[in-house]
Amino acid sequence: MTDALKRLSEEGVAIWLDDLSRKRITSGNLAELIDDSHVVGVTTNPTIFQKAISGGDGYEQQLTDLAARKVTVDEAIRMITTADVRDAADILRPVFDATGGQDGRVSIEVDPRLAHNTRATVAEAKQLAWLVDRPNTLIKIPATKAGLPAIAETIGNGISVNVTLIFSLERYRAVMDAYLTGLEKAREKGLDLSLIHSVASFFVSRVDTEIDKRLDALGTPEAKALRGKAALANARLAYQAYEEVFSTDRWKALEKAGANKQRPLWASTGVKDPAYKDTLYVDDLVAPNTVNTMPEATLEATADHGQITGDTIRGTYEQARAELDALEKLGISYDDVVQVLEDEGVEKFEASWNDLLKSTEAELKRLTPSEG
Repeated sequence: MTDALKRLSEEGVAIWLDDLSRKRITSGNLAELIDDSHVVGVTTNPTIFQKAISGGDGYEQQLTDLAARKVTVDEAIRMITTADVRDAADILRPVFDATGGQDGRVSIEVDPRLAHNTRATVAEAKQLAWLVDRPNTLIKIPATKAGLPAIAETIGNGISVNVTLIFSLERYRAVMDAYLTGLEKAREKGLDLSLIHSVASFFVSRVDTEIDKRLDALGTPEAKALRGKAALANARLAYQAYEEVFSTDRWKALEKAGANKQRPLWASTGVKDPAYKDTLYVDDLVAPNTVNTMPEATLEATADHGQITGDTIRGTYEQARAELDALEKLGISYDDVVQVLEDEGVEKFEASWNDLLKSTEAELKRLTPSEG
């Protein structure tokens, strides 16, 4: 069942699971995925936690204790989510040790309501790192304009970061610049650069969803011919940018000081359009030193019928650029698409967080003991 996953790992793609819940931890399922499916990391986001906690599995006792203490709903959510991340990090610790800190990591996101507030994001990143208190944690910071200086400062404090919600090539280059700036700050402080790790989460399927919608509205044969091509083209050009940035003199000076490359991570790899093969964003995004974080359905599909044929990124840059240029010629603005996707991404995570606040508040009220 896992030959394709083994091959993917051998090609230099780290397989991370894009999901976490208390039940997954306590049932032994996460440990099984590590042992049997080559999973070497876990990512979370506000939507994942909202589904897990609202689903209720395994949270009753902790919610009861939190209700007895009369904590605020914000504190309750942080206690619950950091407990899950801490436990998952402990399960993944052997992977972390075996890979010298590159994998075996669990990501937890700053409060999405802070996405446009640099100072609050930095403060939240410090707090989350302190609360989880595991060396194999990555703090997720969105790649908004306010997020960029927050990324640099957080890396400069020696905290490892998963940069999330990257859609555009221009913003991705700014993210890599923020990472290098952060490493330079850390070096000035005398911190050990070899202990600082980062991934840059470049979102994939949502790009096709938005662009395909615009192509369908045009309805011409030229438009139809470009369906399902933009997301792969965008991600492949991101890898080209990664290769460029991490071969500069600026990077080489940091590498000499012990720094680690910031790996590209393919996020949002579950296929949204049933017309496309369900392993599209795995099979066609294979290159060394990358991460693919998959929902469980995509992980299972890849194990079952994934077609891993070696590197499917390098050597495609010219074609990828031509495909994005063809969209512009049809009047589909790349800059508009990626801005819409970033705005929607922040809004979706905020909405999930607000839903989580509401459902957790209701649970705390239900479980609060009566006075007397």
